[in-house]
Amino acid sequence: MSIRWTYAFADRPAARFEEACAFWTAVTDTRLSELRGDLGEFTTLLPDGADPCVKVQGVASGEGGAHPDFAVDDVDTFTEQALGLGADLAAGHEGWAVLRSPAGQLFCAVPWQGEAVRPPVVHGSRLDQLALDVPPSAYDAEVAFWTGLLAGWQSLPGSRPEFHVLMPPPGLPVRLLLQRLGTERPASAHLDLACADIEATRAEHEKLGAELVARGGHWTVMRDPAGGTYCLTGRDPETGALPGR
Repeated sequence: MSIRWTYAFADRPAARFEEACAFWTAVTDTRLSELRGDLGEFTTLLPDGADPCVKVQGVASGEGGAHPDFAVDDVDTFTEQALGLGADLAAGHEGWAVLRSPAGQLFCAVPWQGEAVRPPVVHGSRLDQLALDVPPSAYDAEVAFWTGLLAGWQSLPGSRPEFHVLMPPPGLPVRLLLQRLGTERPASAHLDLACADIEATRAEHEKLGAELVARGGHWTVMRDPAGGTYCLTGRDPETGALPGR
């Protein structure tokens, strides 16, 4: 099953949906689509001269997080394949499906609508990765699941023992990073940006209302104005690779 396009979804509390939209449109140099959903809880971030790859959802409960959407030619076939590899069907809809990976990470199968042009690097950064934070007991099975589902993607060890990277074919805008957590807790996900200069990007994001949470090896953890955590990483915004790799 060929995946034609990838989306990163920022899930934020419904009460802070407008804050999330204002921040992420500024960060990605995009504008909002018309709101969708029964409660107007979905929107797509629209770039100029390219196809979108980021969406925002207001969730009714919890702190939110992130999840991937995979745009495919045949949603039913993709869904059957995911179920055969160990996923569960979380919710079926007309024309699209919400699924749950073996570790509990939600993801969606949606119909491809002709998206083909990747958004450019803006402000020295690019939102290009979803990091799936996986408890240690589920990590090996989760790597196997995503490697099987994303056939045709490169499945590679990351820069650290606790990382595993799934890189899509050229042109697809969002890749996956699986991170093995140090403790047992529910699976979750967050957005990652590749930055030419982490400190410069951090300063710009703070002007937009984000807060510094922590600094790591080649990444910085931030919190957006809607309370969601995300990372600025020292990867090349054009290629997604770390320097020297």
